[in-house]
Amino acid sequence: MSRLLQAAALWIYLLLPSLLCANMRCYYSPILKKGEKFDLIVSECRPDEMCFKAEGRYGNYSALSARGCMAKKGCSRVHKIRIRGTFYTMSYGCCDSPYCNSCPGVFANPIVITLTLLTVAVMAGIL
Repeated sequence: MSRLLQAAALWIYLLLPSLLCANMRCYYSPILKKGEKFDLIVSECRPDEMCFKAEGRYGNYSALSARGCMAKKGCSRVHKIRIRGTFYTMSYGCCDSPYCNSCPGVFANPIVITLTLLTVAVMAGIL
């Protein structure tokens, strides 16, 4: 019984902060040249915003990237920007889970965390 309580406490410890947080948290980086290094910054979005990843293209060449928060109406938007005399086509993709703009395919989904904890608990003989 005490192991079950420990598993429940761990589950609450890991999931409760994300469930109580009113605003989504996303990674931020300014518009960068592809390959340019930048330490991602955690930012808290406003209630009407989602996380985004942007790609800037120069013709067929992927040249720029950016991340952060943006209004839902700006998602899936494509527009041209001018940086140092060169025009790039920026396209934006949004996601609606915390830190979902970290890298492709990595999500901190509460369901995945719960299933992982249950699997570990079963394998450890707690459940």
